[in-house]
Amino acid sequence: MKAIEICAGAGGQAIGLEQAGFSHLALIEIETLACQTLKKNRPGWNIIETDLRKFSAEPYKNVDLLAGGVPCPPFSVAGKQLGHLDDRDLFPEALRLAKQCNPKAIMLENVKGLLGRKFSGYREEIISQLNEMGYVCEWQVFHASDYGVSQLRPRAVLIALKKRYFKYFKWPVKHKNLPKSVGELLHEEMSSLGWENADNWKSQANKIAPTLVGGSKKHGGADLGPTRAKQAWASLGVNGHSLANHPPMNGSKEMPKLTLKMAALIQGFPKDWEFVGKKTPAYRQVGNAFPPPVARAIGISIKKAIKEYDVESEKRRRIKDQIT
Repeated sequence: MKAIEICAGAGGQAIGLEQAGFSHLALIEIETLACQTLKKNRPGWNIIETDLRKFSAEPYKNVDLLAGGVPCPPFSVAGKQLGHLDDRDLFPEALRLAKQCNPKAIMLENVKGLLGRKFSGYREEIISQLNEMGYVCEWQVFHASDYGVSQLRPRAVLIALKKRYFKYFKWPVKHKNLPKSVGELLHEEMSSLGWENADNWKSQANKIAPTLVGGSKKHGGADLGPTRAKQAWASLGVNGHSLANHPPMNGSKEMPKLTLKMAALIQGFPKDWEFVGKKTPAYRQVGNAFPPPVARAIGISIKKAIKEYDVESEKRRRIKDQIT
């Protein structure tokens, strides 16, 4: 199945959708370094570096899926929550593109704050416009830890499918098993330079991570978030005040810091996914990403709904032909 993705970032959602069986016709992203990251890891993808407001989806009529993660600051509790008054709000652009390409399904993710009472009217307006285009819609909060990711990371996801497909859609089922603890996930990396305390550290880091934050352009550098987040990381034996350039070395007595690769693993990126740019802008790409395992789970559900409709339609066609 074919997809186009907006606000693609460093590829978190794109990886998950690829794993779910979607082939990308185009990925639109405004940040140069994020585009370079996408090109470095997937040279065959069609990466379009542009402002979404200047992009037209007309060439992609009737694509299977329009997906993306529009900017979070207009709805984040860490910001002013200006919603539609924030010039970074790109939901209107997503709706414009939906009208242009008429996809079978739409998947848009954002921060959990978007589902707060403050934005109820805004959500209703989005759904109203999609209903007029022939879609049935649902919002749902996803916790990444329910799908194998070693952090909580709640995200709001909007799913919209044409009426004929929606009756076959089922939200993905949560994993029965708990995700790996931070210690289990990162032990190999933490011990890779011979740090003799790695086993003890693994025992202390026996829970999943707090939500990985710190991706804002306006606030700070490559740290793991505000004071409360740093305290949560410290309870796991991680110094959250900055990122390290390499794993702890043999003889190190200090509380270890995460490397960029470790942060990416906590987001659910594949081990071999590389990020272009210096530490802070590269970490921003990681911190803003949608965890690939969550995107994969939702992508599979969308794909199943479309396929089940197609199978049923083919059965009805054959029966009609036989009667005729």
